[in-house]
Amino acid sequence: MTFDSSVFLPDDLLARIRERAPIHDRENTFPQQDLDELREAGYLSILVPTERGGAGLGLEQAAVLQQRLATASPATALAINMHLVWTGVAKVFSDRGVPGLEFVQDGAVAGDVFAFGISEGGNDLVLFGSDTDAVPAADGGYAFTGTKIFTSLAPVWTKLGLHGLDTTSPDAPKLVFAFVERTDAVITSDDWDTLGMRGTQSRTTRLDGAVAAAEHVVRRIDPGPSPDPIIFGIFSVFELLLASVYTGIARRALDLATSTVTKRTSKKTGRSYAQDPDIRWRIADMGLAYDALPPQIAALARDVDARADHGARWFTLLSGTKHRAVTMAKHVVDQAVLACGGGSYFSSNELSRLYRDVLAGMFHPSDPESAHAAAAAALLGPVEG
Repeated sequence: MTFDSSVFLPDDLLARIRERAPIHDRENTFPQQDLDELREAGYLSILVPTERGGAGLGLEQAAVLQQRLATASPATALAINMHLVWTGVAKVFSDRGVPGLEFVQDGAVAGDVFAFGISEGGNDLVLFGSDTDAVPAADGGYAFTGTKIFTSLAPVWTKLGLHGLDTTSPDAPKLVFAFVERTDAVITSDDWDTLGMRGTQSRTTRLDGAVAAAEHVVRRIDPGPSPDPIIFGIFSVFELLLASVYTGIARRALDLATSTVTKRTSKKTGRSYAQDPDIRWRIADMGLAYDALPPQIAALARDVDARADHGARWFTLLSGTKHRAVTMAKHVVDQAVLACGGGSYFSSNELSRLYRDVLAGMFHPSDPESAHAAAAAALLGPVEG
């Protein structure tokens, strides 16, 4: 049975989100109305099982929805992504019988907004290490001190999922994954003034002894690559939902380009630009590039849902899909701008915003260097010492 994404993202809701998108981009503001309407529609709990009050969707369906949402507002989709990552990780846990993230599922149903506090300036270990200090408390909780960057949903989150390094426990060092609440120990900078994806408001977050209660300490693992479900859960859901957002941008650019060239008429020939062979080639090139990604995302998301075992290949498959989605989307937007002509250079044109938004994809993990390094290691083995 074909999944009907309009049940969860109706056309009228998408139209309102699309109408607000240029305003938030221009004014550099968070799309609060988008979040309110999505929460009211139950979108924040789409990945929560029905028995806990959610929609019970799988990652495959969530990826389709995020592609659809990104056609209306890439920044809104990217911001919501970070909440969906944590509910997706909770689903990975529950699907595999791993306890510990039920509070995330219950919180999403109750209206909590979960943000993603992993990125740190200069930390290219990403999930495998942290410059944030995690100091254990006697009751099993942890206090976190450090700086997180690119914290999407910064003005509105209620719980921040993060990691830090415990260097003082007898079994140290340990990477600690936990959730903290918004308190005076969490300082959000007003520093998000960027080229694109402005509505995400992914501001810098400073932690000064922010406490995670013992029941919100999810994992303590050795630093470095790990088969632990927290690593697989974050990496798989993060990469596939990111790929979905940028694939959605490409879909929108393709739709705008086809619509525009059909309406434009050449003074030279008197015919629609849709009949120009060079424009037709450019549109076809966009379509051929785009068509490859939705099936790839769907297949891998289905495998995550089905608990397929790709072993060590998982990381290459996931990082490769994210990398291809971003490079494809950038190519498609580039072609759309050229096909639509000089009008797309004006800031009031939606394509000019997509042109800026799509650039952010290169900065998300896995970046091009790490994606290629993973692929090289899988094909050629590790670099010899």
